[in-house]
Amino acid sequence: MPFPAGGATDVVARVLAERLQEALGQPVVVENRTGAGGNIGVENVVRSPADGTTLLMGTTGTLTVNPHLYASLGFDPLRDLAPISMAFTTDHVLIVNPQVAAQTGQEFLALVRARPGALSYGSAGSGSSTHTVPELFKLAARVDIAHVPYRGSAPALNDLVAGTVQVMLDQIPSAIGQIQAGRVRALAVTGARRSPLLPDVPTLAEIGLPEAQATSWGAVMAPGGTPAPIVLRVNAAIREALAQPAVRERLAAAGADGVSSTPEELAALLRAESTKWARVVREARITVN
Repeated sequence: MPFPAGGATDVVARVLAERLQEALGQPVVVENRTGAGGNIGVENVVRSPADGTTLLMGTTGTLTVNPHLYASLGFDPLRDLAPISMAFTTDHVLIVNPQVAAQTGQEFLALVRARPGALSYGSAGSGSSTHTVPELFKLAARVDIAHVPYRGSAPALNDLVAGTVQVMLDQIPSAIGQIQAGRVRALAVTGARRSPLLPDVPTLAEIGLPEAQATSWGAVMAPGGTPAPIVLRVNAAIREALAQPAVRERLAAAGADGVSSTPEELAALLRAESTKWARVVREARITVN
């Protein structure tokens, strides 16, 4: 897990690890290796033995955004990791500190357009989905909101609650608890449809920003060169786990949709997503701090 405990990806990883432990008949430990926008955790897996004992819960950011942000990674996720299966997709939600003078998405747009640069948003780190999705939002809305990167979504969310930053476009699984507790205000979701967890919260398209629609995802990867029989065994275990109603219900309760795939389908997705986010990085002039 290349991000701290408590974030959306970590939530899904721990649910999946429980089922993989049962299916594979051996302990499956979630180890949080954080830092550098997820690159430290990814590199740890890239450098691990290709024997199936070390797996990565990769994300949109770590697998398809960071290669376009960091000029000297020393590894290429698409080349140096073996795709196993998709794991989940999840939408983001635009949330603000309750002190922000906006009760709706439209009021928020009016506020940030009237006060360019006055508000700041927190992210899980440069290149994470909680960085690139807000930058896509800024491009679509033509607004200026300052970026404050953190070492994970959870600490950024804590500072949003405290008012240190005023805005986040966090993944629903990690934000839902604070929304339900009234510690942050939800203004819009980024998916094509409203979230079942937030039925009263409109989509970005409904507030006039259809081009800001975005969905994040997570995928299980192995070190490059992992033998095909191992890849297929783990793939089968993941597909079996994600087909179980109990697992799907737990993920849905956290705001994530369990989604499996073949290794080949995941490889095709990685190529397409890499092309998409390369354009966003370029046009938004996203840089690492």
